[in-house]
Amino acid sequence: MNEFVHLRHKPPTTLEQPRELILAMPQMRSNVNVARIVRAAACSGVGTVIACGNVKIDPKISREAEQHLDLQIRRSLLPVLKKLKDEGFPLIGLEQTSNSDNIHDYIFPHKCVLIIGHERNGITEDVLQILDATLEIPVWGMPFSYNVATATCMALYEYCRQYPGG
Repeated sequence: MNEFVHLRHKPPTTLEQPRELILAMPQMRSNVNVARIVRAAACSGVGTVIACGNVKIDPKISREAEQHLDLQIRRSLLPVLKKLKDEGFPLIGLEQTSNSDNIHDYIFPHKCVLIIGHERNGITEDVLQILDATLEIPVWGMPFSYNVATATCMALYEYCRQYPGG
């Protein structure tokens, strides 16, 4: 017989310092994806999420995670990213490109912005031109790529694995 006792909601792991990771996304096609991404970001201890367009977050999907981080709604992404880059944040895109790094081999900068792309169109060319790096998550089957919310969760998890204390 084992000694496991089910604990439905353990308290969050304490961070030694706030995360220096910002998550940024263009206007998305699906507000369900946005709500799932916001929930994953809050669970990962991300302090700021930048979303563009007409964002509506269903609190039943996000589990009200938007109340636990700074959710900034902007009209467009490029000016915000340029400003963050000028402030010293490396811009890391989650996108399959000709020179993208395998996420398994990539070491995230501690302080950075993770940019995710639109569900169908990915990261736009103008944003791709200012990125410092692009990461891809290997796919071993069809249909060539993961859902944007799923891929974002994987990338957030990898960042947190590399920097468990914040």
